[in-house]
Amino acid sequence: MAQRPQRGFTLIELMVALAIVAVLVAVALPSYTSHVLHSHRSDAMATLAQDQAIIERCYAQNYSYAADQPCTALQIPQTSPQGYYTIAFSNRDATHYTLTATAILSQLDDTTCRTLSIDQTNNKTAADASGTPQSSCWNP
Repeated sequence: MAQRPQRGFTLIELMVALAIVAVLVAVALPSYTSHVLHSHRSDAMATLAQDQAIIERCYAQNYSYAADQPCTALQIPQTSPQGYYTIAFSNRDATHYTLTATAILSQLDDTTCRTLSIDQTNNKTAADASGTPQSSCWNP
Protein backbone atom coordinates (compact mmCIF):
# COMPACT_ATOMS: atom_id res chain seq x y z
CA MET A 1 0.00 0.00 0.00
CA ALA A 2 1.46 3.36 -1.05
CA GLN A 3 1.57 6.11 1.51
CA ARG A 4 -0.36 9.25 0.53
CA PRO A 5 1.44 12.57 0.91
CA GLN A 6 0.28 14.56 3.90
CA ARG A 7 -1.76 17.66 3.23
CA GLY A 8 -2.61 20.63 5.39
CA PHE A 9 -0.81 22.72 7.98
CA THR A 10 0.91 21.66 11.12
CA LEU A 11 -0.07 23.17 14.44
CA ILE A 12 3.20 25.12 14.57
CA GLU A 13 2.57 26.66 11.14
CA LEU A 14 -0.92 27.74 12.23
CA MET A 15 0.44 29.25 15.45
CA VAL A 16 3.12 31.22 13.55
CA ALA A 17 0.48 32.56 11.14
CA LEU A 18 -1.76 33.50 14.07
CA ALA A 19 1.14 35.29 15.80
CA ILE A 20 1.87 37.30 12.64
CA VAL A 21 -1.77 38.34 12.34
CA ALA A 22 -1.86 39.32 16.03
CA VAL A 23 1.20 41.55 15.62
CA LEU A 24 -0.30 43.23 12.55
CA VAL A 25 -3.57 43.90 14.40
CA ALA A 26 -1.71 45.23 17.46
CA VAL A 27 0.16 47.71 15.25
CA ALA A 28 -2.74 48.74 13.00
CA LEU A 29 -5.64 49.04 15.48
CA PRO A 30 -4.42 52.10 17.46
CA SER A 31 -3.67 53.93 14.23
CA TYR A 32 -7.08 53.08 12.81
CA THR A 33 -8.86 54.14 16.01
CA SER A 34 -7.00 57.46 16.04
CA HIS A 35 -7.92 58.07 12.40
CA VAL A 36 -11.61 57.36 13.06
CA LEU A 37 -11.73 59.72 16.05
CA HIS A 38 -9.97 62.41 14.01
CA SER A 39 -12.45 62.01 11.15
CA HIS A 40 -15.42 62.29 13.54
CA ARG A 41 -14.25 65.80 14.51
CA SER A 42 -15.58 66.99 11.16
CA ASP A 43 -19.07 66.37 12.59
CA ALA A 44 -18.41 69.02 15.24
CA MET A 45 -16.68 71.42 12.86
CA ALA A 46 -19.49 71.30 10.31
CA THR A 47 -22.17 71.79 12.97
CA LEU A 48 -20.31 74.70 14.54
CA ALA A 49 -19.85 76.36 11.13
CA GLN A 50 -23.53 75.90 10.29
CA ASP A 51 -24.68 77.28 13.65
CA GLN A 52 -22.24 80.17 13.37
CA ALA A 53 -23.74 81.11 9.99
CA ILE A 54 -27.25 81.03 11.49
CA ILE A 55 -26.14 83.22 14.42
CA GLU A 56 -24.49 85.72 12.08
CA ARG A 57 -27.68 85.92 9.99
CA CYS A 58 -29.64 86.67 13.15
CA TYR A 59 -27.06 89.30 14.11
CA ALA A 60 -27.41 90.94 10.69
CA GLN A 61 -31.15 91.27 11.31
CA ASN A 62 -31.07 92.29 15.01
CA TYR A 63 -27.57 93.80 15.51
CA SER A 64 -27.20 91.74 18.66
CA TYR A 65 -26.27 88.23 19.79
CA ALA A 66 -28.22 88.69 23.04
CA ALA A 67 -30.52 85.93 24.25
CA ASP A 68 -33.57 88.20 24.12
CA GLN A 69 -33.24 88.59 20.34
CA PRO A 70 -35.34 86.13 18.28
CA CYS A 71 -33.42 83.57 16.31
CA THR A 72 -35.86 80.77 15.63
CA ALA A 73 -33.62 78.98 13.11
CA LEU A 74 -31.19 77.95 15.84
CA GLN A 75 -32.10 75.10 18.19
CA ILE A 76 -29.53 75.02 21.01
CA PRO A 77 -28.57 72.87 22.82
CA GLN A 78 -28.46 70.27 20.12
CA THR A 79 -26.66 67.10 19.09
CA SER A 80 -24.50 67.11 15.97
CA PRO A 81 -25.99 65.29 12.95
CA GLN A 82 -23.85 62.18 13.37
CA GLY A 83 -24.34 62.19 17.14
CA TYR A 84 -20.73 62.52 18.28
CA TYR A 85 -21.02 65.97 19.91
CA THR A 86 -23.42 68.19 21.84
CA ILE A 87 -23.46 71.85 20.87
CA ALA A 88 -23.85 74.62 23.47
CA PHE A 89 -24.26 78.39 23.07
CA SER A 90 -22.55 80.36 25.88
CA ASN A 91 -21.01 83.75 26.81
CA ARG A 92 -23.89 85.28 24.91
CA ASP A 93 -24.48 89.03 25.09
CA ALA A 94 -25.06 91.82 22.56
CA THR A 95 -21.58 91.61 21.00
CA HIS A 96 -20.15 88.21 21.97
CA TYR A 97 -20.91 84.50 21.91
CA THR A 98 -19.16 81.16 22.05
CA LEU A 99 -20.32 77.93 20.44
CA THR A 100 -18.86 74.78 21.97
CA ALA A 101 -18.97 71.20 20.73
CA THR A 102 -18.38 68.62 23.48
CA ALA A 103 -17.68 64.97 22.67
CA ILE A 104 -20.24 62.35 23.70
CA LEU A 105 -20.63 58.58 23.41
CA SER A 106 -17.85 56.86 21.45
CA GLN A 107 -16.13 60.19 20.72
CA LEU A 108 -15.22 60.43 24.42
CA ASP A 109 -12.27 58.19 23.50
CA ASP A 110 -10.81 61.26 21.76
CA THR A 111 -8.98 62.53 24.83
CA THR A 112 -6.85 64.96 22.79
CA CYS A 113 -9.71 67.05 21.37
CA ARG A 114 -12.63 66.64 23.77
CA THR A 115 -14.11 70.13 23.16
CA LEU A 116 -14.03 72.43 20.14
CA SER A 117 -15.15 76.07 20.41
CA ILE A 118 -15.61 79.03 18.10
CA ASP A 119 -16.60 82.61 18.88
CA GLN A 120 -17.95 85.69 17.07
CA THR A 121 -14.47 86.62 15.78
CA ASN A 122 -13.99 83.12 14.34
CA ASN A 123 -11.42 82.37 17.06
CA LYS A 124 -11.17 78.57 17.17
CA THR A 125 -10.04 76.84 20.35
CA ALA A 126 -9.95 73.27 21.60
CA ALA A 127 -9.20 71.42 24.82
CA ASP A 128 -8.33 67.88 25.83
CA ALA A 129 -10.09 65.76 28.43
CA SER A 130 -8.37 67.61 31.29
CA GLY A 131 -9.20 71.06 29.87
CA THR A 132 -5.69 71.80 28.61
CA PRO A 133 -5.77 73.88 25.40
CA GLN A 134 -4.80 72.01 22.23
CA SER A 135 -3.60 73.68 19.04
CA SER A 136 -3.85 70.78 16.58
CA CYS A 137 -7.56 69.93 16.83
CA TRP A 138 -8.85 72.34 14.17
CA ASN A 139 -6.18 71.34 11.65
CA PRO A 140 -7.38 68.94 8.95
